Amino acid sequence: MSQRPKIIIGLGNPGPEHAMDRHNAGFWFVDQIAAAAGVAFRGEQKLLGEICQVSVQAHNVRLVKPTTFMNLSGQCMRRVIDYYKLSPENVLVVHDELDLPPGTARLKSGGGHGGNNGLRDIISHCGRDFLRLRIGVGHPGNRNKVSGYLLRPPPAGERSEILAALDEAHRVLNTLFSDGLERAMTRLHTATPEKAAAPREENPANKNPRKE
Repeated sequence: MSQRPKIIIGLGNPGPEHAMDRHNAGFWFVDQIAAAAGVAFRGEQKLLGEICQVSVQAHNVRLVKPTTFMNLSGQCMRRVIDYYKLSPENVLVVHDELDLPPGTARLKSGGGHGGNNGLRDIISHCGRDFLRLRIGVGHPGNRNKVSGYLLRPPPAGERSEILAALDEAHRVLNTLFSDGLERAMTRLHTATPEKAAAPREENPANKNPRKE
């Protein structure tokens, strides 16, 4: 798998009504990178997303925000990698993560969707061999409350913790590009130590906890 992604896709739902939702943590990350670089996203209708280009450690990287809703994210990623003649291994997908508490960020290579419908759709269109940056948003403790929880803004304290984790993940991008995935993981996972996640109330009858 490529150590230096050529595409960073932040997952979220389009529209101002969703801009502050926990589910849009992936958008927050790519927006932060673009703002730091002084560049703006432009709509690319044929690619089902908004795109801009930045430089990380002298490597050109395209940032992408799908304009589909979260559960159709794979359509955008498929079009983007086909258009630029790349493979899923060239992509870093950034998404909210229920299984990590606010203030935590984790890099991961490959794996399943973990109930995230955005990842589920990406895997269905592109396979699972891509990098992920998981941004902890915590869990409401009950599977039946997940959808409403993700589609609401976090309280100010949690938002501050999430933004602090995004700041550290942004800094670690340089390590990813200069020193590779293992060094980047070590630095990020040490800088944002995992805290105790909220306990879940299990409901085996509910087999589709995330709805977008």
